Amino acid sequence: MQKIFRPMDFIEELKWRGMIHDVMPGTEEQLKKEMTAGYIGFDPTADSLHIGSLATIMLLVHFQRAGHKPVVLVGGATGMVGDPSGKSQERQLLDVESINKNLEGQKRQLMNFLNFDSGENSAIVVNNYEWFKGYEFLEFIRDIGKHITVNYMMAKDSVKKRLEAGLSFTEFSYQLVQGYDFLWLYENKNCKLQMGGSDQWGNITTGTELIRRKIGGEAYALTTPLVTKADGGKFGKTEGGNIWLDPERSSPYAFYQFWLNTSDRDAERYIKIFTLYSREEIEELIAIHKEEPHRRVLQKALAKDITVRVHSEEDYNAAMGASQILFGKGTTEMLRKLDERTLLSVFEGVPQYELDREVITGGTGIIDFLAEKTDIFKSKGEARRMLKDNGVSVNKQKVKEDYEISEKDLLKEKYILVQKGKKNYFLVKVLP
Repeated sequence: MQKIFRPMDFIEELKWRGMIHDVMPGTEEQLKKEMTAGYIGFDPTADSLHIGSLATIMLLVHFQRAGHKPVVLVGGATGMVGDPSGKSQERQLLDVESINKNLEGQKRQLMNFLNFDSGENSAIVVNNYEWFKGYEFLEFIRDIGKHITVNYMMAKDSVKKRLEAGLSFTEFSYQLVQGYDFLWLYENKNCKLQMGGSDQWGNITTGTELIRRKIGGEAYALTTPLVTKADGGKFGKTEGGNIWLDPERSSPYAFYQFWLNTSDRDAERYIKIFTLYSREEIEELIAIHKEEPHRRVLQKALAKDITVRVHSEEDYNAAMGASQILFGKGTTEMLRKLDERTLLSVFEGVPQYELDREVITGGTGIIDFLAEKTDIFKSKGEARRMLKDNGVSVNKQKVKEDYEISEKDLLKEKYILVQKGKKNYFLVKVLP
């Protein structure tokens, strides 16, 4: 009797989470039959992944949790070619040094999500440069190119959409290169499944076809929908650009705020795609949210789960504290505990001023500071009235007309935060 493999049903898990776009016939049967090695490729265009990559990372996370073996392919070779899928124009190619730097950064981030020491289904990282570096062009087109027809390659959406604008032979050949990745992994790592975003379906099925035609093997494909926003905007983009997983590119506070500010409609989808909460937990959160949407329990749960996993519990707590500071509940003590990166991230976009240190050395009156040294207030009279009405804070502490600004007020030895009324913040940077 054939042995049935049953830890957790990977396909069923993806279905209720809304994470399946296409799946090749036979894939589900293969996954139920045995522990299966499956891979996803990551493009080394930057030294950090951004949240646009999170949906495919979560595919690998659920794959491993279902008892299967995740294989992370970092594209040291394919990064030199450029994937036309979903692109409107040819991408600038990178040199070897840049690609290797990017690969190392991405590998470190992926290790936060996957278990590389769990026995038989431990995750592994492979770099396709290892098998392409010695493969000569004539040998490649003889051994691989003859198995896939031009007609087959031209029928792919990623090619058809680019023909009018122009498509170089380099990008046209990309699907053959990616197809060979799958063949190599199939033969050398017993890898029978390739996964990715829905825009990768054409490239993935070229791989399964190459395996079938060249060696008579059976390989499988699965893709997840590209994540979008309910209002039609591009997921993962803000006014400042991409939200990155690297804390130096996007601070943990900015990362946390992105998820916290998710719309109700998006939060209901995103909590299924990006978190590890169980079905029961998510259904309970959705029910509470529908009863009391003002509490934003979905957004808070979403932001917590992802911030802790991408950064840390400590970063999550700091981001929460920073949010309280910005929205009026924070204290001077909490403000002083913020590191400089978080402080600048919290108050990014507020009006800023620069002053020489001598302005505050020995102390300067608050009215002069507000109306002459800066123009936070347009006149001394306006500043005086607001101070009398208890409407001015320095570093989250209410101040009166007799207050003097001095070096004791410096945050991180160079910043002073002024608040006018409830919502108007100003950041003063004191130069050395």
